[in-house]
This record gives sequence, C-alpha cells and structure tokens, in this order.
Amino acid sequence: MPARSACGFLHRGLHVRARGREMVDVIGETVVVHRDIQTGEDAHGEPIVETVQESVGNVLVAPGPRADIPDVFRPDGVVVAFNLHFPKPYAADLTGARISVRGQDPLEVIGSPAPYTLENTPTLWWMPVEVERADG
Repeated sequence: MPARSACGFLHRGLHVRARGREMVDVIGETVVVHRDIQTGEDAHGEPIVETVQESVGNVLVAPGPRADIPDVFRPDGVVVAFNLHFPKPYAADLTGARISVRGQDPLEVIGSPAPYTLENTPTLWWMPVEVERADG
C-alpha cells in the first residue's frame, strides 16, 4: 500500500522512518555490460574479438529523452536512451562498451564515463552513464 507523506501526497516505494523522516527506498536493477576483447589475431593479422558479458546489480535506470531520428531516409527511426547510475565501488572503464537494460538489445555507451569523487557522493551510486541506440 502506498505511504502518505506529511504533506498528504501518496508515494510508492517510500519507507517511513522514525522521528518523522521519510527515506526513499530506491531499488536498482541488474544490467549487462558487453565488452569486445581482442583475444588474438588470425592468419591475416586481423584481430580476433570476443564479446564478454558482465552483470552489474543495483544500477539506477532512468529513461532518457526519446526522439525521432531527423532523417528522411529513416522515417520510422527513433532513439532509445537511458541515464544509468552505477553503484559504488564499480568504476570499470565503459568506453566503447554496450549495455543491455531490462532485457532489451544493447545500447552504446556515450563518451567515457567516470565516477564522481567519493567525498561528493553520499548515496550508493556514483557513476552516471548515458546510453543510447537508434531503432528503425
């Protein structure tokens, strides 16, 4: 049953604590990080690449902006995007990685995410990561 805050609003996911303070019980999700790792070279000197997967739990997932792709050659195209917040102490390099969210096809990591400083992150999450994929 949703909790009622002191100002009268109903909230789902709120956990009322003692001394009149409300604390939000934020629940992260498990995402899958996909990385391409070079495992060697073939007879022609071309890289042999293997995709490795890593499950990461307790990641906050927020839908990002969704927009049509402004391209006359892709009239049905849309951009799927999420803002992810990885928990402490996760700080692996996600440059060039792809991440599956909620069982969907992998999305490309934008840029080279880095965590905030430990002193400036009082919560459990410290590394924002933007991901997106173009469909259609």
